[in-house]
Amino acid sequence: MKHLLAFAALVTLGVCTAASGQDDGPLPKGTALRPPQDAGATPDVPVPLMQAITKRLSADDFEGRAPSTAVEPKILDYIVAQFKAAGLQPGNKGQWLQPVPTVEITGSHHTPLVVSGAGAPLSFAFGADYVAGTYRVTPRSQVKDSELVFVGYGINAPELGWNDYAGVDMKGKTAVILVNDPDYAMAGEDGLFKGRRMTYYGRWTYKFEEAARQGAAAALIVHDTFPAAYGWNVVNSSWTGAQYSVQKPNDGMDQTIANGWIQKPVAQAILKASGKDLAGLTAAAQRKGFRAVPLGLKVSFGFDNAIRRATSNNVVGVLPGTTRPDEVVLYSAHWDHLGHCAPVKDSAKPADDICNGAVDNADGVAALTALAKMNAEAGPAARSQVFVALTLEESGLLGSEYYGANPVYPLDHTVGGVNMDALLPVGPARSYTMTGGDKSELADLYRKALADRALTDVPEDHPERGGYYRSDHFSLAKRGVPMFSVERGNDLANGGVAAGEKAAQEYTDHRYHAPADEYSPDWDWSGIAQDVELYYALGRELADGTMWPNWRKTDEFRAIRDKACAAATGGCHPR
Repeated sequence: MKHLLAFAALVTLGVCTAASGQDDGPLPKGTALRPPQDAGATPDVPVPLMQAITKRLSADDFEGRAPSTAVEPKILDYIVAQFKAAGLQPGNKGQWLQPVPTVEITGSHHTPLVVSGAGAPLSFAFGADYVAGTYRVTPRSQVKDSELVFVGYGINAPELGWNDYAGVDMKGKTAVILVNDPDYAMAGEDGLFKGRRMTYYGRWTYKFEEAARQGAAAALIVHDTFPAAYGWNVVNSSWTGAQYSVQKPNDGMDQTIANGWIQKPVAQAILKASGKDLAGLTAAAQRKGFRAVPLGLKVSFGFDNAIRRATSNNVVGVLPGTTRPDEVVLYSAHWDHLGHCAPVKDSAKPADDICNGAVDNADGVAALTALAKMNAEAGPAARSQVFVALTLEESGLLGSEYYGANPVYPLDHTVGGVNMDALLPVGPARSYTMTGGDKSELADLYRKALADRALTDVPEDHPERGGYYRSDHFSLAKRGVPMFSVERGNDLANGGVAAGEKAAQEYTDHRYHAPADEYSPDWDWSGIAQDVELYYALGRELADGTMWPNWRKTDEFRAIRDKACAAATGGCHPR
């Protein structure tokens, strides 16, 4: 299940429940629980509005909200109408829409990946042994006799004194890269790269980006199931169909010719042919001071590309601020989903091929609109509040990526953001989880709010999977804007952990990305109402306050924010 994201995730339980941590009996469905006595006036959470929006956005005639399809204009018209009714003004220089140009590249006719230079050439099959694609918009991708270089984890982290590319010229060469971070196998988080908790340096997206910055012709990541957190089947299915990216003026020609993955046994065979050992080089790569190792081998492979260009749209609304209108608090949720998808044979409606996306993420857009309405009713804040319904999240966070690269409001004037994704319709919780760990000063705000409400902050499950880097808030975080990712814990006020885990598992197993993710009038809205009430409280505090939260000093995004703020005129510039 996708992560619920916010600046802070606080929950307000009834006074007795919050104070005692005990279940004092069932709560009526739709209950919006009271904020703490010192929290100030909070507008009522408009649950009926959220119900109506969720029901409409997940209706069959919206066909699963696939972007860049014939149904998109109807979806956009509906969201714009709801934003207007909530009290928002057009947020993109007098317009409601921000066009997002995309390109779809589908590879075909992949040749085997051939490694030569030591005895008989080694040949590896596409799909079974390797996969590859490209970000370059070109009809043919061809890597020919490119020198292979083992670059460890492929990390260049100046703030940590770590550079796997030091002393090597990668121009025209192919990088062989290990997945995750050097200290991923640690039990705790005390390592240079936060140990078991994945940092951005461990994400495959970073590794391909850094290889391109280093001038590499191609990049091949060695798949290993535990540090990758998924099997080869996931890699294979993800990289053998259409790949999506945001259109760039240079058609991505600053990227590598090809990015791909190789099975671990393939990497072992290649290293053996070079007279090296994968296990030994992996151990060396986990120590500071590692230097890249040329393998004395060359690689060749290629494929054709079918190219399709399209345009989808973000919807942008604003509540202008009063005394500091050029400073922005951002709220977001993605409106898109999968459109038509494979029917589930054992479902109650076996012919249903519409992935309606009621939880993912119609109710997130409903919550976004509710927050807009609540803030409009409360009156203008000191800072402007911007509300963005993003497109193309399901295609790789492309709507937020485009906004991050082409911000309507300057990022050095953006305080931070609240992103809502897949709010599970179950009751309120006693605990919350901060995904990504203690990354920014917003964590202090989060902990204080939880303490004020007698709520528990519980550790993130599977921090090695890098969940923080897989949702829309990340497109801003990697550009320096402090973003907080929080999800409701499984310890529910009614039924405890057992009930919470059961509800989450049921959604994941039977509804997530499936036709069964449909709206039901029987949904319990009390947990969602609880979330929205508290997103309002924290977002409003930032919108009326003067806080400019930054990343922790050792965080991978701190240097980016510091550089942007130092060059800014106003906004987050040090005062």
